[in-house]
Amino acid sequence: MKETNDTGKFTDREWEELAAHLSGENTANGDILSRFAEEDEYNTMKYWKDLREMDNEREINVDRAWDKLHSRLRDNGLMSEEPVVKRRFLTPAFYRVAAALLLLVGIGSALLYINNNGLLTRKTIVATNGDQKNLEVTLPDGSTVILNRNTQISYMPGFGRGERSVTITGEAFFDIVRDEARPFTVDAGKAMVEVLGTSFNVRAGAQEAPVEVYVKTGQVLVKGTGEGSELVLEPGFIGTVYPDRSGKSVNTDPNYMSWNTGLLVYDGQTLDIVFRDLKKVYDLDIVADDPEILSNTWTSPIDNQAQETIIRLICASFNLAYEKDGDVYHLKRK
Repeated sequence: MKETNDTGKFTDREWEELAAHLSGENTANGDILSRFAEEDEYNTMKYWKDLREMDNEREINVDRAWDKLHSRLRDNGLMSEEPVVKRRFLTPAFYRVAAALLLLVGIGSALLYINNNGLLTRKTIVATNGDQKNLEVTLPDGSTVILNRNTQISYMPGFGRGERSVTITGEAFFDIVRDEARPFTVDAGKAMVEVLGTSFNVRAGAQEAPVEVYVKTGQVLVKGTGEGSELVLEPGFIGTVYPDRSGKSVNTDPNYMSWNTGLLVYDGQTLDIVFRDLKKVYDLDIVADDPEILSNTWTSPIDNQAQETIIRLICASFNLAYEKDGDVYHLKRK
């Protein structure tokens, strides 16, 4: 097949002008372009134009393309989630506000938890049973309390930072650190005891029994529930508070504090008084099968001895025998 060669129909200069015209650099010489088009059997003009349009095609809009693609996928059930939306970076001011809100929410949640669990109102409670006595408790302010058997004291959180107040049932001896700015108070049910710094004993027993306050050192103010029932007690005095009245007297019982010291002293007291004291101090139950036994008098001290030792001493002193029934000692004549 014969190949066509048109290169000789145009001079070198005309080929340069034709190339400039096709590339868009020169549009003045239209005659050369017309002559080339008449003799262009390969459609060179058309292909050249297509190449230029491809080269000058506008930039693809990626966001618009993605939106179209996402719409098609969603319409066909192939995607259910919404496209991720880009957001601006959060400003430092926003972070400060958010941190403050999180802090408030955290504090509120903590306070709600504490309140719901009773941590703000939960008392500290210390108690003894029938087998315990002389349990010493040191309060947050440094004051000490010694508990007798079957006694309970309690105080609220924050004791000593604001007020100093305890509640008591039973019997306890208090040795209070002096603090004139914060008086120490004892709620004994039927009476309120208030001191600055002193040592005293409080006996708040059964509901029908009066509250007794014995002062060892310092001065104590006792307030009953009735009108005019306020008492000021000095060392050696016992204040007695009933629901409807109150009074004070000098303590004449040498064994009033024996529950704490364990020392019982007698100077001719009858055995019925001795047995009563032994029950209170040593939790020792003694029953005389013959009531005349109780009229015997006792003069020897009892100082922290064992129960069996005390019983044997009494029996030897009065020619008695004993039998034990459970926790009760029965005395009888030989």
